[in-house]
Amino acid sequence: MELKYTTQNYDWGMKGMTSCVARLLKGSSPDAEVEDEKTYSELWMGTHQNGPSFIKETGKSLREFVAENKEVLGEAVRKSFGDDLPFLFKVLSVRKALSLQAHPDKERAEALHKLYPEIYKDPNHKPEMPIALTPFEALCGFRPFSEIQNFLKTIPELSTVIGEETTKNLIESDEANSKAHLQKCLNGLLTHPPDSTAEKLKSFLDRLSQMDESGRDALNARVIEKLYGDFPGDVGCFGLYFFNYVILQPGEALYLGANEPHAYISGDCMEIMSCSDNVVRAGLTPKLKDVPTLIEMLTYNCEPAESKKYKAIKEDDFTEVFRPPIKDFAVAKIELPPGTPSYQLPPRTSAGILIIIEGSVELNSQVYASGSVLFIKANDQLNLNILTKGGSTLMFEGFANV
Repeated sequence: MELKYTTQNYDWGMKGMTSCVARLLKGSSPDAEVEDEKTYSELWMGTHQNGPSFIKETGKSLREFVAENKEVLGEAVRKSFGDDLPFLFKVLSVRKALSLQAHPDKERAEALHKLYPEIYKDPNHKPEMPIALTPFEALCGFRPFSEIQNFLKTIPELSTVIGEETTKNLIESDEANSKAHLQKCLNGLLTHPPDSTAEKLKSFLDRLSQMDESGRDALNARVIEKLYGDFPGDVGCFGLYFFNYVILQPGEALYLGANEPHAYISGDCMEIMSCSDNVVRAGLTPKLKDVPTLIEMLTYNCEPAESKKYKAIKEDDFTEVFRPPIKDFAVAKIELPPGTPSYQLPPRTSAGILIIIEGSVELNSQVYASGSVLFIKANDQLNLNILTKGGSTLMFEGFANV
């Protein structure tokens, strides 16, 4: 059952046909007009009210269809989540960095929703997983403690913003006491007067521009210059020296659990998440920042960048599945080499959403090109004829991890 999806045009998206979102839209709807200077940031697949999908043939919303045909979800999904899809599936095309943020766990989400319903609009948690389609840059989780200490020793502009005494205490601390010192340092950074922070950032960027290549590389100059270009003077730029900088290669993933600080910087990715809008922001954004909540909720677990990548489990010769430690979602990546005549999509205990990223397939005499999206009922098996000429076929399927 083919779906018509919603696209979003947020300011941070890639423009025109440079955007994977725009290319997928054009692939599935050749008559769609793509404007060169318009941003195409997100493609949404699911039942979320802010970007609903519709049954292409009937025009009925997927949410309405599911409500009228609850059995399509699968018994295990209904038992765990009620009568709606528990996940939202997306494609993102990121040109400009997204906010430095974290998502609350279920308990905190319920409390925040009760206290500030106009800001935190639902009581649900929001774990999420990006899977790279192109080289994808992000900040994710706290760096190893020794790395943070080293940056604070070598960037006086940063230690001035945080506060000399607070910085000194962290540098002289050992890892056993790292959490309390990290919390104080991050609080000092994020609550420093914005004008003074902007001044120190500019001084640091000026100093970076005078350094030789090895000095610039040691301080991740290219990355902070990109962040500064996106958000001049924003305190979130300094977040680079607290959080791991990660480049995901195509097919690699991150799992972003509750209270995990992160920011997407650039690139195209698949993304799957729980159905929630709860975001606690602290930088790289003109939107509301809730620094006290963020400071209180973060994990402060220091781990190396490579440990943030989430490994898939091989399902068959062509498919690997990312199964995070929650029931809300999982993702299958299906990559068929050139010349593959057919593929049998296995039945699952959950309803799923399948998107074709590269190539084209035939199902029940209907041809689906790149950008096409199908809703798959629980326990349905699809027998796909592969029509792709000369290249690989790449598809992703999102479903509940039940």
